[in-house]
Amino acid sequence: MNETPLDYRLLATFVAVAEQSSFSKAARRLGVGKGTVSRAVARLERILGAELVHRTTHSVALSTAGTALYERAAPHLAALDKAFQGLPERGEDPSGELRMTAPHDFGAIVLPEILAQFSRRYPLVSFDIRLTNARVDLVAERFDLAIRAAPAHMKNSTLTVRRLAITRSEFYAAPTYIARRGRPKLLGEPEHDWILHPSFLALWKVKRQAVKLLCDDFLLVRDLVREGAGVGLLPRFVAHAHVRDGLIENVALGALPNDAWQFVLLYPSSGQVPRKVAAFRDFLLEHGKALARA
Repeated sequence: MNETPLDYRLLATFVAVAEQSSFSKAARRLGVGKGTVSRAVARLERILGAELVHRTTHSVALSTAGTALYERAAPHLAALDKAFQGLPERGEDPSGELRMTAPHDFGAIVLPEILAQFSRRYPLVSFDIRLTNARVDLVAERFDLAIRAAPAHMKNSTLTVRRLAITRSEFYAAPTYIARRGRPKLLGEPEHDWILHPSFLALWKVKRQAVKLLCDDFLLVRDLVREGAGVGLLPRFVAHAHVRDGLIENVALGALPNDAWQFVLLYPSSGQVPRKVAAFRDFLLEHGKALARA
């Protein structure tokens, strides 16, 4: 046998001839000329050093070697075709599993409506969602995209970054706390109990000892504020429903630094963007009004 490596296309052409028992019919099935099919089978025979088909004027029959090759090759070629056909993203519509990560608060408050609407529009896309405030490595942990809260001016990133919404934070307290302790006028007043996210300590130069409760989850901060545990800093979209229902109130404090943050969508920038990622990106940007509370 010749050591020339086999070509998948030669095997596929031979299998078509074997199944159609005709060079002409195999050519029509493959969408090529009859001469191309005949040359492919002849080349395969030269590589294998054996006659694979018996040719007559009106018919084609497999030789013993051809029958053996067909029985061995056909199932594998069929499995390969099925594997290729089953790959996500090969069709026109977005499909496959989309792995994403987002902060707890954004995931709990904003994502349910977005995901429900997106799933109705793109039913072939499934999701693997991990809510975490940690900054995961998208490439190393095989995430397709991430939604993150970031400063209004981000440093350069190796990831593609698209802004989704701008959010601001304000201080809130429960009506029961205000009735009991009054309204603070300045951040850090010792007669009040303060609840802060750790990232704001350095931004606003607040000493750790001045903070009663330090918490890196805004949903917990909101619930602590609602229970009257202190005056807490919350993004507006996290506080929105509780303010509307009268469970907490805005506490206006003067002379605070710029607290503008943005929610951004990040995804690996190398290579072609998968259809499922592009569709979800465009859907989020299209539904910017749904993110307005953020």
